[in-house]
Amino acid sequence: MLSIDFTVAIRAYNAAARLPLLLDRLKLQQNIESIHWEILIVDNNSTDNTAEIVQTYQSQFNYLRYVLETQQGAAIARKRAIAEAQGTWIGFLDDDTLPTLDWVIQAYQFGQSHPRAGAFGSRILPEYETDPPQNFDRIAHYMPTMLKSQSFRYDTHLKGMPVGAGLVIRKQAWLESTSGEQIIQGPVGRGFALKGEETEVLWKMKAVQWEIWYNAEMTIVHKIPEWRLEKDYLLNFLKVIGLSQHRFRMLRYPAWKRPIAFPLLFINDLRKVVLHWRKYYQSNDLIDACELQFFIGRLYSPLYIWKSLLLKHVRTK
Repeated sequence: MLSIDFTVAIRAYNAAARLPLLLDRLKLQQNIESIHWEILIVDNNSTDNTAEIVQTYQSQFNYLRYVLETQQGAAIARKRAIAEAQGTWIGFLDDDTLPTLDWVIQAYQFGQSHPRAGAFGSRILPEYETDPPQNFDRIAHYMPTMLKSQSFRYDTHLKGMPVGAGLVIRKQAWLESTSGEQIIQGPVGRGFALKGEETEVLWKMKAVQWEIWYNAEMTIVHKIPEWRLEKDYLLNFLKVIGLSQHRFRMLRYPAWKRPIAFPLLFINDLRKVVLHWRKYYQSNDLIDACELQFFIGRLYSPLYIWKSLLLKHVRTK
């Protein structure tokens, strides 16, 4: 059986209008003659003709596979993709992203040259369907965008993690790091559960000594539609991101430090809410309001996650 070096995994939800651009770009990938790679599309229960679009393209690719995942959710679709992928490395592209023509080979070569890398993220350039609101640069990284031109390793002093769009993982490292319950489940359709489902696993991966990197040589374009810049969406989006923060924060600390860190973080979050409200309470600026929603969500995050876990356990009894 042919050994696969690299899998491009795409979660697709009602993506019939967007998939052709992405598949055409993948068909034009350059300098990949020396590697064996595949494209895996996980249809996350689409109601449009996504499946028919994929079938059309399968006649043009001899390495394009399709699976249907009927249970909705980004984390569920990603888990299915990892189970189905045959590659040593798995690169995740969303159906609203477009990779540069050397994305696959740059990803594969970076993985080969970094034997302790468990995962690494891409440079992400935004392409807005309409002009974003004034001061949008203050929250643009949540969309996400990533513009840094130099590669770097996420060390202990760096609090963030690469995002799911353009993320490449070593399948072995991911599987070693996914024990226990995954609390953050990510988007469901156009809605939200909690955001950052991949971040939870990356922190676990880092805890067992896998390296996490940002690879500036891999670039994708993130197409951001007009509806994702509307007021109601942005306010809810930033609130949901805030509600997810407690889980990520606790994973940064060993278990014995968490009872010490929690009250200090809670007090600081309360301080941030008060200071932001006092500074901007008369402001009509959308970005000011979005930041406040993030701070409020982050303050409430521990209670929200504990309540969600309690309700989940009650339902399973």
